[in-house]
Amino acid sequence: MILIESIIKEAIKKDASDIHLINGLKPVLRIARSLVELKDFEPLDESSLYDIYDYIVKGNVGKNEEYINKRRLDTSLEFENVRLRINCSYSNDSPVFTMRIVKDVLPSFETLGVPEIVRTMTHQPQGLILVTGKTNSGKTTTLNSLIDDINQNLNKKILTLENPMEYRHKSKKSIIIQKEVGSGKDVDTFIDGVKNSLREDCDILVIGEIRDKETMEAAIDMVESGHLVIGTLHTRSCAETIDRIINFYEVRDQTSIKNLISTLLKLVVSQRLLKSQMTGELILVPEVMVVDNIIAACIRKDKFNISEIEDAIQGNSDKGSIGLINSLANLYVEGKLSLEQIKAQVEEKNYETLNRTIMQLNLKRKR
Repeated sequence: MILIESIIKEAIKKDASDIHLINGLKPVLRIARSLVELKDFEPLDESSLYDIYDYIVKGNVGKNEEYINKRRLDTSLEFENVRLRINCSYSNDSPVFTMRIVKDVLPSFETLGVPEIVRTMTHQPQGLILVTGKTNSGKTTTLNSLIDDINQNLNKKILTLENPMEYRHKSKKSIIIQKEVGSGKDVDTFIDGVKNSLREDCDILVIGEIRDKETMEAAIDMVESGHLVIGTLHTRSCAETIDRIINFYEVRDQTSIKNLISTLLKLVVSQRLLKSQMTGELILVPEVMVVDNIIAACIRKDKFNISEIEDAIQGNSDKGSIGLINSLANLYVEGKLSLEQIKAQVEEKNYETLNRTIMQLNLKRKR
């Protein structure tokens, strides 16, 4: 059997999330956040890595030129009905591969641990919804589960822009058109895709990643024209997401964008994945910001204050917002995360608030 096929089969068998292929090392899998070496395989050499490269690229001239010229390539591969998202780069002039295994069956929204308010907000006709988190925080899975929920329950036309495309959706109650972004693919850039979506009569636009001011502006134009836009950003918290958007713009334009965002943004969900020291499973830790009048006023202030936004989220639970501290405290009280784990996720100045929240939750459970 071809080497890469054997590695992929072993990864699927062990329920790995990622495969790492590096010159001089045996293949390494990421399983529940831990790196596990495949002991039954020989260390990879440059020749075997180029064989793997040839298997992935399959003689595609465009992909080969992109890899040579940019010294990196993002692509995908399908093997026995399993899709893999692949990044090829270089280390010491040898190919390096990181492969994400995309599950062929999406987990149901209920099993993810994403709060119900997130799904509820995606059923509105207009606005901006952002799913955020650092790399490997489960953003793509959450995003696609939201798409699948809309597809099953609403009669909409959904257009997605992805790089690369991971889950393949089949139209159910909704119509879904998926476009892969990149040179030689369905659309060259996210900006081009967003701009063209205005002519495609879609109800919902999904942007796989909002990376810059131009894409953000195109998304805002889409919302202002009466559409629902769902996008992702690589930020660690809801407040940091607002700060990132504001800082896309020059100082002279920031008042204007604050006013726009405070009106158009409906919800931000920021998520983290932690490996439970108690059960070994990955636990989703959500922070949810529903943009009500209080948070909108915080966004519009001349001097944007991250701490003020965080306090507003923590105090707005009656509107559906869920503070990070509340999420962590709940997971500790439920026995899913240890005290050390949740303390590592907050600043020391917030320890007192965390401890007080835990005490309040324990008192409620005893009643």
